[in-house]
Amino acid sequence: MNVTIENFLLIGSLLLFVSIIVGKTSYKFGVPTLILFLGVGMLAGSDGILGIRFDNPQLAQFIGIVSLNFILFSGGLDTSLKAVKPIMREGILLSTLGVLLTAVSLGTFVYYVTDFTIYESMLLGSIVSSTDAAAVFSILRSKSLALKTNLRPTLELESGSNDPMAYVLTIAFLSLVVNQDQSLASLIPLFLQQMVFGGIAGFGFGKLSKIIINRIKLDFEGLYPVLVIALMFITFSATDFVGGNGFLAIYICAVYLGNQDLIHKKTILKMFDGLAWLMQIVLFLALGLLVFPTEVFPYMGIGLLISVFLILVARPVGVFISLMFFKMKLRRRFYISWVGLRGAVPIVFATYPLLAGIEKADMIFNIVFFISVSSVLIQGTTLSVVAKWLNVAMPEKDKSVSELESFLSEGPKAAMKEIDITAGCFATNKKVVNLNFPKNAIIAMIKRNGVYITPNGSTVIQENDTLVVLSDTQEGLDAVNACLKPKELMSSES
Repeated sequence: MNVTIENFLLIGSLLLFVSIIVGKTSYKFGVPTLILFLGVGMLAGSDGILGIRFDNPQLAQFIGIVSLNFILFSGGLDTSLKAVKPIMREGILLSTLGVLLTAVSLGTFVYYVTDFTIYESMLLGSIVSSTDAAAVFSILRSKSLALKTNLRPTLELESGSNDPMAYVLTIAFLSLVVNQDQSLASLIPLFLQQMVFGGIAGFGFGKLSKIIINRIKLDFEGLYPVLVIALMFITFSATDFVGGNGFLAIYICAVYLGNQDLIHKKTILKMFDGLAWLMQIVLFLALGLLVFPTEVFPYMGIGLLISVFLILVARPVGVFISLMFFKMKLRRRFYISWVGLRGAVPIVFATYPLLAGIEKADMIFNIVFFISVSSVLIQGTTLSVVAKWLNVAMPEKDKSVSELESFLSEGPKAAMKEIDITAGCFATNKKVVNLNFPKNAIIAMIKRNGVYITPNGSTVIQENDTLVVLSDTQEGLDAVNACLKPKELMSSES
């Protein structure tokens, strides 16, 4: 079936609808939603029921890159620096050294069990070396897994930040496959350039984006998420243009923004959460359409062998060596090893060899596809079981509410207080967004000249205003008082 302009919207919307409905019921059977999205795409593809022919790797790669922008940016916005600070070093080592060790150990295994050259083997190992942010974020959050200590932030930080390393390794070894006369040492400058430029650009664009969001005055609240989308793509493309790693830049930019006070921040966070889910569905549908199941079947044997080695050997090697410098219980290390989910990202990276036209590109793509599917099926369906078996899971009732969940909560505020703004108050002539209010407190209304107004982040507090402040607790109101101390008192304390 050839898709035309006339039926594109109908087919696309029906596939989206079916994916959402199927995904809603999938966990009754313990199947991750991402596999269902992929399955719907395969059923609609050329070997499936609808027979839609989609064999454009370039378009699939474009969809993949756009989707990963949204998924990584949304994951970064949801990352609390307060939560990840205790495990920052572990997360960084897992997302760099851990990825490298996984790629090298798996590539070595592939070299000995296939007829691939050493560089082709390392290319395959690099493509599947990172855990998939979309898979980890969606499965951990949809299952509402309550994990002990800092396991969950460790896993989310690793999955959100390790794609850049896998991308650099993929591009590097693809370059070696294409240019046989190039030396391995010549890739070191490329690696340093990608990482350094990506990190600097991400932090720089994060600070610039905060200034733009808080200072620009838009007439409609709904335009602020659109503004952030524009800033996201500018960050990615500008970083890539100067030779940096765009994926690393947008993740760092998003982490920075997610931990700042922004105008209409709730609207932005909720919008990106929905867009991330949409992009996950679109990405898996597109990759499902791109795959020809009849071409994957011949590689199931070797694919299963490589997948088992990745799950049981290569991933644990990367995790255990990366974490050998830290005090951590053995069962926690085993669980981090098990949550090495591969998903859409390796399949997207596998389109790069296809576009480069290397000899074994089709074989690599089909093996990577099988590895990703088997990883989500085997590991994704057993996260809860393995967590209980290793005694790293907590009862759902003991699960603590994250700072983000508390911030987005629409629950009732139990405490209220009216606060008069005087001439010497810190809040005088400042925007609401710049008051550094606690996350569990809001200014519900402002009484000004006998009239009540509903504020937003860009509202400027004036002298003689009366703030009607709501909070979850009395402690929240006390924290508000601390934010509104007179200027002289604040300067003397500092």
